[in-house]
Amino acid sequence: MTDTIAAIATARTPAAIGIVRISGPETLSVADRVFRAKNGKPAADQATRRMLYGQMRTAEGTVIDDGLCVLFPPQSSYTGQWSAELHCHGSPVVLDEVLRSTFAAGARQARGGEFTKRAFLSGRMDLIQAEAVADLIDAETAESAQNAALQLSGALSRGVERVYGDLMDITSRFYAAVDYPDEDIEPPEHRQIADTLTGCRRELQRLLDTFRRGRILKRGIPTVLLGLPNAGKSSLLNALLGYDRAIVTEVAGTTRDTLEEKVRFGGQLLRLCDTAGIRETGDSVEKLGVDRAVAAAEQAGLSLVVLDGSQSLTGGEEAVLTLAEKAEHTIIIINKNDLPRRLDTGAIQGRFPNICALSARTGEGLEELGALIQRLYPTPHRETGALLTNSRQAEAVSRALQAVDRAAAALDGGLTPDAVLTDAEEALAALGELTGKSIREDLVATIFSRFCVGK
Repeated sequence: MTDTIAAIATARTPAAIGIVRISGPETLSVADRVFRAKNGKPAADQATRRMLYGQMRTAEGTVIDDGLCVLFPPQSSYTGQWSAELHCHGSPVVLDEVLRSTFAAGARQARGGEFTKRAFLSGRMDLIQAEAVADLIDAETAESAQNAALQLSGALSRGVERVYGDLMDITSRFYAAVDYPDEDIEPPEHRQIADTLTGCRRELQRLLDTFRRGRILKRGIPTVLLGLPNAGKSSLLNALLGYDRAIVTEVAGTTRDTLEEKVRFGGQLLRLCDTAGIRETGDSVEKLGVDRAVAAAEQAGLSLVVLDGSQSLTGGEEAVLTLAEKAEHTIIIINKNDLPRRLDTGAIQGRFPNICALSARTGEGLEELGALIQRLYPTPHRETGALLTNSRQAEAVSRALQAVDRAAAALDGGLTPDAVLTDAEEALAALGELTGKSIREDLVATIFSRFCVGK
């Protein structure tokens, strides 16, 4: 982190305002060569965290734009280093010229994610918070953005830190008592270790239980549209999206591949997958489409089975229904509600309790479908803690939980504390991976700061 980096921090599309960000030890020098403040003072003499008006210039002194500069000292910057933001008019040409001027002044192009990497390395954030930055940028729903903001504020990290701190306390106390017998340090008692492990297990399980909801919040619900040819799957896809995405004809087998789109519906982000009609076919192209439909159904969290309400059940639906049962939730949709009903749902009601009648052509019944999805996937009350949102986080918490369980079992089995705390150290290591901590450094620091102060 000894060099100074710069990058365009806003989207590369025409806009009213654009920002070029600079960070590193030579930030003030670079800012002086690129930005000339109206008050004539050099960057070192300017007030920090204040908008300064002036001009952006090339290395030759040519004016690029009038704009603003904000300087951030290390203690209050994003990266933990001297930083500056140049606020220009948002023309991509202007931003490119300002960026080139920073390069001529001694900065280099920042690599992808390098500002956040520096924030992590300088201790401004942990790995969970660093991941939250990307989640916040990529958020596709308000709820996803709120969860990412909670993670960025440290809500998830604080829960992990509580467990880490409790495990570190009993582990460091044990090693301090063993390694420094002259210090008269009492090792942790059996009851203290047991209570600590119980509390840690409870908190880790609570965190792990948030993963399913967090993954849905971040990525959406993988939703597959299943049915026989001409049941109205593509019409329903178009109705949910609000525009004609899929071709709809009266010819059976029109859809021969999977079509994937995202839509906000029923209070959830649905990753919709329209599939080929499930049927036996001699057409090799259509058969490939059916095979892909089966694969999509096996990975779905929600199956929307579309049945033609204007036709009686033929028996060909059984393959579709069996396939749909692989998903966590299944909704039977009786389509073509604008036509006379001939389909008798009595044979499937006991098997599939979630049934909704609608017309994909007219839109009648879509609100009822949305309400049903919301009932199956209720939005939880906004909690003060954040949800786990990716597999790395969940896997680390899961390993920590397994290690705590092993430690508790060893304690109950009468093993000595050193054997028990070996598993506790494994839990600490897993949590250290989660946040980016070094367990060995923390263990040594804790022993001396808590138990050997002034000795």
